[in-house]
Amino acid sequence: MQPISPELREWIVAQLAAGHSVPALRQSMHAAGWRDDATDAALAEVERTTRGGGAAGTEAPARTDMPGPNLELSPLYLDAGGRRVQVVQTVKHPRIVVFGNLLSAEECEALIAAARQRLSRSLTVETKTGGETLNVDRTSDGMFFERGENEVVQRIEARIATLLNWPLDFGEGLQILRYSPGAQYRPHYDYFDPKEPGTPTILRRGGQRVATLVMYLQEPEQGGATTFPDIGLEVAPVRGSAVFFSYDRADPATRTLHGGAPVLAGEKWVATKWLRERTFT
Repeated sequence: MQPISPELREWIVAQLAAGHSVPALRQSMHAAGWRDDATDAALAEVERTTRGGGAAGTEAPARTDMPGPNLELSPLYLDAGGRRVQVVQTVKHPRIVVFGNLLSAEECEALIAAARQRLSRSLTVETKTGGETLNVDRTSDGMFFERGENEVVQRIEARIATLLNWPLDFGEGLQILRYSPGAQYRPHYDYFDPKEPGTPTILRRGGQRVATLVMYLQEPEQGGATTFPDIGLEVAPVRGSAVFFSYDRADPATRTLHGGAPVLAGEKWVATKWLRERTFT
């Protein structure tokens, strides 16, 4: 790994103090020839040493207890409460796991059928107030199931809790989304921005979001991948599969910027499960 010099540390601190974002610094360092691992190490070290004061010191420390599958022995398959789930792909930073065979075709159809009559234009959390609002970056239709609302939802939620080693009641209710041709969700983060005035209200219901699981219920004919622009990854929306990613702090340094690419033909249906740091009420 490239050495982290005192001059580099001083430069990063100065740039953060001047208001430059972590992604902007990462891009500048890449342009200067720094590798991904060295860039991330340098930014993380400055964050640790300056926490408690200054621009970098405003960020919360990284969590150590996080949801996620047990991949210590590099398994090809995992037992998720009686269902054999395939480990298709993994990324270490950000922490991303693509699962195959998480849902059956019958479960996908049941979720779509139960959700279809309750769809409306998708909203996003409004962190300035703590409520919800329409967002021009999100052009899908959606709805939420209450946690444990029906037998299929209960079964899937229990499977997720087992697979990701996270308490069932730490999860929000399943959100179902339908993306018609042209619909998309532009790149965004799922955590709640600590600097927004409405965030304390949102966090009272279960704390910060720490992970996301996107499950694909219906494949479009073309388009609709889940994209991670910071690392150039695209996950194809294959029915029954899912992509999991976690974020140990509410900061772009987690590299969890992601979006839903436009559907070019057909319809894409997904179910999303967000995991909180404590019981969600």
